[in-house]
Amino acid sequence: MFGAIRPDAAGVVHPLASAQARIACLVPSITELLVDLGLGPQLVARTGYCIHPREAVRRVPKVGGTKDVNLVKLRRLAPDYVVVNIDENRKETAEALAEFVPHVVVTHPQTFADNLELFGLFGELFAQSPGVGAVAQTLARSLEAQIQGLPLPVPDPLRVLYLIWKDPWMTVGRHTYVADVLQMLGAKAVNPDTSTPQRYPAFDLAQIDWDSCDAVLLSSEPFRFDQGHLKALDAQLFDMLGRHIPLRLVDGELFTWYGSRSLKTVQYGTRLLGELRSVCRR
Repeated sequence: MFGAIRPDAAGVVHPLASAQARIACLVPSITELLVDLGLGPQLVARTGYCIHPREAVRRVPKVGGTKDVNLVKLRRLAPDYVVVNIDENRKETAEALAEFVPHVVVTHPQTFADNLELFGLFGELFAQSPGVGAVAQTLARSLEAQIQGLPLPVPDPLRVLYLIWKDPWMTVGRHTYVADVLQMLGAKAVNPDTSTPQRYPAFDLAQIDWDSCDAVLLSSEPFRFDQGHLKALDAQLFDMLGRHIPLRLVDGELFTWYGSRSLKTVQYGTRLLGELRSVCRR
């Protein structure tokens, strides 16, 4: 299934890593993937948001957040490879890393199927570490089977507003990983009426065409929406519209995290949206 090392999202083909290569990862979902591939012992740095698997990453030093990396501390940890992401990390950070890290591996999954490329990239790059290639192939085969088992595109998709932030309200644009996941599961991301398309637009509730919105999903990340936020939004929308819109708190990691966690997305999302569809289309 895997062959020669494929290029990363920046088009760079990195040399095959040794089984002793020191790895830093600044992408929470990929830190989890690297551990699941068996590369936990080679991890020398992570961000404070790289929290899974909890026991495995506990020993790995933190080097700040995804947007505010402590470059001085990271330099001292002397990684051979550092993994970054176009959405998660700043371009300036990647450029600074390139000055002292031999290999900066850039990632940018934009569709659910891009997870297959992600498994391939790391399965090939770290193939000299025992078992990594085999685990990557197993993950890829499992995900392919899930994708192939999904029904054909739904002719009348559920229209959902997926909230990722509050004050200001923010959602996901149509050309994002989350929007693709929703589409794969038979839903469509509702976008605000804005003059310029953005990947993660900020908006006012009045900019939403509520007649074309079946439900609102409040994500657990990056903003941690809770039951209090749901109740407040429900009251606000009722005052504005004179009716209730179905609202649901959702596990943001299962909609936004690529890597090994994506293998849980189809089952979770299918169940959630199936329940919502039965409520919205009565």
